[in-house]
This record gives sequence, structure tokens and C-alpha cells, in this order.
Amino acid sequence: MNVNSAPEVLEIVRSNIVTVVPEIDPAEVRREVSMADLGCNSIDRAEVVALTLEQLGVAVPVAEFQGIPDIGSLVDLLRKHL
Repeated sequence: MNVNSAPEVLEIVRSNIVTVVPEIDPAEVRREVSMADLGCNSIDRAEVVALTLEQLGVAVPVAEFQGIPDIGSLVDLLRKHL
């Protein structure tokens, strides 16, 4: 997938969060909130990340996901590997 911009990656993450946890309002998925803040448990978060990595066609070492505080930081990490 040819995605480069932060808004494009954020939209993919947003779509995947709503796919995994349909009761989340897409408007609540913003850079400054975490998936935990939105009510995603650890399994939900792992599924969102796996779906996003697959859609973007990238591989990111698991260790790099440690300490990601919010969705914006996740988007930035993913973009670094595009």
C-alpha cells in the first residue's frame, strides 16, 4: 500500500480500531488519546496493530511498541517503517 502521510496512517489505524471495537466512535480516535483510553484491552490493541502492519505491508520489531503513549506516537512509529 502506498501510504506516506500521517493523516493517511491515522485513518488506517482509526478504521482498524473501529473494526476491532465497533462501539468506539471514530471521532474519538485522535492522535492525543491512547487505545487504552478508548477502552481497548491488550488483545484489541494487538489486533489493531497486526491489522495495520498487514495493511501497510511493514514489519516493526515488537520491542519498538513498548511505551507507546498514544495513537499519534503509534502513527509516527509506523511511518518510520514505511
